[in-house]
Amino acid sequence: MKIELEAKMNRIKIKLFVLILSLLAAPVFAAEAEELVVYSARNEQLIKPLFDAYTAKTGTKIQFITDKAGPLLARLKAEGKNTPADLLITVDAGNLWQAAQEGLLAKINSKLLNKNIPAHLRDPENRWYGLSVRARTIVYSTKRVKPEELSTYEDLGRAKWKGRLCLRTSKKVYNQSLVAMMIARLGEVETEKIVRAWMANLATDVFSNDTSLIKAIAAGQCDVGIVNTYYYGRLKRKDPNIPVALFWPNQRDRGVHVNVSGAGVVKYSRNKEAAVRFLEWLSKEKAQRLFADGNMEYPANPRVKPHPEVAAWGRFKQDTINVSQAGKLQAKAVILMDRARYK
Repeated sequence: MKIELEAKMNRIKIKLFVLILSLLAAPVFAAEAEELVVYSARNEQLIKPLFDAYTAKTGTKIQFITDKAGPLLARLKAEGKNTPADLLITVDAGNLWQAAQEGLLAKINSKLLNKNIPAHLRDPENRWYGLSVRARTIVYSTKRVKPEELSTYEDLGRAKWKGRLCLRTSKKVYNQSLVAMMIARLGEVETEKIVRAWMANLATDVFSNDTSLIKAIAAGQCDVGIVNTYYYGRLKRKDPNIPVALFWPNQRDRGVHVNVSGAGVVKYSRNKEAAVRFLEWLSKEKAQRLFADGNMEYPANPRVKPHPEVAAWGRFKQDTINVSQAGKLQAKAVILMDRARYK
């Protein structure tokens, strides 16, 4: 009888041991199986290193789809509650604002994100966060222009720049955002005067992209223009002797116009907690370097230093008006540019 009782107790102990092992193993299994789906308007070569680094650190697998911002937003709207997406990554605050306005992004409650990303670089309702900063600033010929001749965006409309100014098309969101932020700062009437003055000073038809604009300045087709800094950085990396340089305007008043690449958690994500953890990781030092350095941008987290090549362009004062204004006033900016015959 005693032997049978001992055998029974041993069997119970074995069952309990197996049960405890299975319970301990369950969370590990779940973590290994965790996956995120990202819709990204940022090119694969810029985001895949981030995803690979996060997978290596956490084991979380990341699937992603890349496309332009417009098609991605349309896809999220069409999919609705059935979307497989957990995060949206896109360029320009105007696109992020639109995604939030259309109810595609969830509100996030994260002290870490609010600590790492300055208030002017994130949605006031915490539905999206800037992750890298691009400055849209003045570029000039080092052969035909002295830096002391330059001062503000508005100054490019003065008579001394007649026949010397190059601009990118108004059809691109970067210039729409620039004009929208000028409306926010200066008002619609004053901004229209400035844009009309720019048009009167054009040396040639508008360009389809910033790279062509910078090359035109180097070739002597015009002397000054407005570009995103990373386009200058790419050309400078290929040709260190290119005779163009950057100038930081409006340093005595509002500062340089900045925009962001950023991200938000999709409203109907099935993995919101995991998506927020990934977004928080993107705001930390290692990810900030990967996110910004790949495209020669500035980290959104001010405690993270920019790449040495980017830092070599010099420090500047940012316009700290909230970048969401680029979205709120985009429609007005487009109409204004059309009235001013900015093609």
